This record gives sequence, C-alpha cells and structure tokens, in this order.
Amino acid sequence: MPQPSGKTAWDFMPSDWKLVAGRWTPPAGFVPATQLEHARLGTLTPEMRRVAQREPHLTPAQVRDEVAAGRMVIPANTVHRDLRLDPMCIGRASLTKVNANMGASPVSSGTDEEVEKLRWAERWNADTVMDLSTGGDLDRTREAIVRAATVPIGTVPIYSMIVGRRIEQLDDEAILAGLEHQARQGIDYMTVHAGVLREHLPLVRDRLIGIVSRGGSLLAKWMLVHGRQNPMYELWNEICAVLRRWDVTFSIGDGLRPGGLADATDPAQLAELATLSELTERAWANGCQVMVEGPGHVPFDQIEYNMKLQRQLCHGAPFYVLGPLVTDIFPGYDHITSCIGATAAAYHGASMLCYVTPKEHLGLPKKADVKQGVIAYKIAAHAADIALGIPGARDRDDELTKARAALNWEKHFELSFDPDLARAYHDEDLDVDTDFCAMCGHDWCSVRISKEIVEFTSGKADAYQWEQPRVTDALSPAQREILEQRGVLEPDEIHRLASKTRATMRAREGHKASCHSDEAEPATARRLQSEALDPVTLEPLGAPPAARA
Repeated sequence: MPQPSGKTAWDFMPSDWKLVAGRWTPPAGFVPATQLEHARLGTLTPEMRRVAQREPHLTPAQVRDEVAAGRMVIPANTVHRDLRLDPMCIGRASLTKVNANMGASPVSSGTDEEVEKLRWAERWNADTVMDLSTGGDLDRTREAIVRAATVPIGTVPIYSMIVGRRIEQLDDEAILAGLEHQARQGIDYMTVHAGVLREHLPLVRDRLIGIVSRGGSLLAKWMLVHGRQNPMYELWNEICAVLRRWDVTFSIGDGLRPGGLADATDPAQLAELATLSELTERAWANGCQVMVEGPGHVPFDQIEYNMKLQRQLCHGAPFYVLGPLVTDIFPGYDHITSCIGATAAAYHGASMLCYVTPKEHLGLPKKADVKQGVIAYKIAAHAADIALGIPGARDRDDELTKARAALNWEKHFELSFDPDLARAYHDEDLDVDTDFCAMCGHDWCSVRISKEIVEFTSGKADAYQWEQPRVTDALSPAQREILEQRGVLEPDEIHRLASKTRATMRAREGHKASCHSDEAEPATARRLQSEALDPVTLEPLGAPPAARA
C-alpha cells in the first residue's frame, strides 16, 4: 500500500517567504487573509478556537498546527463568518464530516424548497452543504442558502458560468468573474475541475461510462472544441488569488472520477490524481486552504489503495469522497451501497464523505431523501471514527448501551440519533415502557434476564435505573407520520397511539403496569399484551358492556 507522504504544506511556501532561524517569515507589510496563513504565522484565530470547542479532543494549538500542515481546513468565507456560520473543520485529526448535496434542476425544485432542504440537512447534522443548482434562479438560490446556513456552503461555480451561454463560449474573464461573484456572496468552498487535462481525454475512450462529472464533461467538451488546455488549469494562479482574498477553501474536483466499478482506479483517474497533487502544492504556495475530491464507484477491495494513494500524492490534504459505491445494481438503494464504501474510505483516509441519497442516478432528492442520505452517512462517519479510536467517539454508544441494559426506554430513545423513529417503531408493537420489548417478549428477554442475575453488572448502572413502567406518551405528529408512511398499522390503530392516555395497560401513577413481570405471571403478561384495551375503562375492547361497566 502507498505510504504517507513525508511532505506537508510547510514544504510548499510562497516564494517571497524566508526561513529565518527556523521560522518562516513573510515579506514586510504582509497581511494574512486565510486560515492557512494565520496558522503559518502561529496565530490562533477565533475560528480555530471554535473548532476546538466543537472537537473536545483537540486544543486550539493542535487545530492551528494541523491547518498549517495542510492536513486540516476550516471552510469559513469572511462574508459568511459575519452571517450565521458556525465554524467547523475537515481533517484526519478531527471527526469525519458529512456533506449533503442539494440544488434546483431545470425540471425540479426552486429556491424555497432548497432552503427548506438546507434546514432539514442541518436538522440531521450534515456538516456542510453543497448547492449544486443548475436550474431556476441560481443566484437567488445561492444567496438565500448562504444567508440561512449555519454550516459551510460549497458550490461548483462552472454551473452558473454557463447560464445564458454555451460551454464553448466560456472565456477567462467569465471564469474569474464567476468565481469572484460567488466568493463575494459568501461561498465557503468551491469545486474547481482544474485537474482534467487535454492529454487525459484519450484515456477515457474505452471507459464503460465515460466522464460522469458534470464539470469534467463540460471542460472536456471545451478543450475538444478549442483544441486548448483546460482553462481552469491555465488560470490556476489567478483563481488562487480570488479564493485567497475571501478565504474560500479549494475543493479540487475529480472530473475523471469513475462512474462505474469497471472504470475504477483506471489510467484516466490516476492521471488526474497526479495533477491534483500538483494543484494542491501550488494552492498552498498561494496561501490557500485545500481539500481534494475523490472517486465515486470503487470495488470494496480497491478503496484502501485509493485512499492511501491520495494521502501520499497530495501530502495529507483532506480527502473528500463521494461514497464510494461498492456495487452498481441497486438503484434506489445507493445510500446503502455507498455508505458501505464510505465507512471503509473514512477508516482508510477520507476526511469528509459526500452523501448519496436513494434518488442517486434517478432524480433530484426530495426532503425525505435528504434525511435518508444524511443518516446513512452519519452512520458511516461515526463507525469509522469509533474504529479509528478518536477520543470520545464511542462515549454516546456506551451510554445508550447502559440505558438499553437497564431497560430504560426513555433514556434509550433520548440517546438515539433519531428519537422519534426509535420511539415510533417501539410503540408500533408495544406502547408501554416495561421490562421487555416486542422483539422477544417477556419470557425470552435476554436483557431482562441478565439484569436479574445478581453476579452481572449488566443493567445496574445507578444513573439508568427507573422506578416503574409507564404507558408511553401519545405519539407526536412526527412519530405519527413515521408510522403512517410505514403502512403497517391500520389508521385507527395509529390514531389510538396518537391520542391515548396514561391509563393504558393500567399504568396509573404510583403503580406498575399490569404486564410488568413483577405484577403478572408470564401467561398473564402475554395475554395482556395481546389485548387491545379501552383507554377509558381499561377493559378489553371485546368484553361485554357489563364487564366494562
């Protein structure tokens, strides 16, 4: 496997900085503009301090040193910092981050819906959001998203550069003006596909699916029409000057990423990666923060090699990967096929994972798809962080295990990532918090049995004990919606769960539920659980009126 590079951003300093007595010194009158430049000067910025607050295993000085080495970026445009941005970091020393893509297309969505999807992605803890709009009022949508966002916002500027013109009409002036405009709006990081070179295009000829990157395919067409090199590559120093001015982080695009397993790790992808290494070095020499984008469809056995090769060639610059998908035959389930690959990618070297939703390859994701994508990738990122041994990464898992062992359902749900879903699924089968669940029932509950064995510590943590079983509260609207979408329960049963009282299962204040193992024999407990009770009389609904009087 490729070994880590022996170089860092310190090896690619601006030509006018001098090494004096072991310390790099900028020219007279130099004013730092980026987090990287502040770090090189030894400054602890407010953004670095905030990152350390959000990543308790890191000190502000460690954050600064990682930024200075180029192994960490803090995407924080100077404009967005003055709005609602809550600074965060991306790098191997930090927790693995998750990005959510959204954006209007020529046939679907609009500004209001995209802002709503932004808020939804933030609700489910997406760490960054990319606006990939290609339709509607792109400028208005971008402006609205930046002003509403507390997370860093990324874009692919070439999309808006070709609005009102054909790709072959794109020129140097339009490229630089488009970048400057989005930087002024507050965009925190930009994908620039400067690594797709004219000499790489013949390497794509025999691919099963050619170029699947929108930016990469557009620039390939531009080069073929004009018979010239990629203008983004030729303008790299000028682009660096624009991004440095606003402290916009580079997300150097992988325009030749594989779009199918058969094309993974092929000569085209690797040739571009070598160019991304060169662009990384040049961006650091211009004082810019850099992360590098990576492949999207990779067989599982090739993921480790891809991650470690990037870390070597790009000298540890944060790797930002899409997926990767590990199989191509599950359209509609690609949030699953890709989060499997994403877990391996994060473990072997990736710093940020770009989510994939169930709509990948099929259409524009809706609000529900955004949630599915973000959660799948939070699982991948969290699993990798635990495996990497990042301090504190497993603490919440252990606390939930203690609550589960104690059969403390309320604490169990409180500690879960999606409490509404967990509670709704539990109540779908058994709407009382007692000392077993519907999975095994009373007699077969291994957790209850383990808790009752005196010699075991399982389930006996003092902070997780509970005094009595209780009927669960009525379902919230969100929990009711979850069960309605599942389509398992009849509408009247969902209505009962949404309007029930504490008296269900006779769990009155100061008393244990009638199905609790301290109150009923096993056979009685099973019978009570199988009966639907009248919420007022607490008698079986099928009982004669006299019996319920």
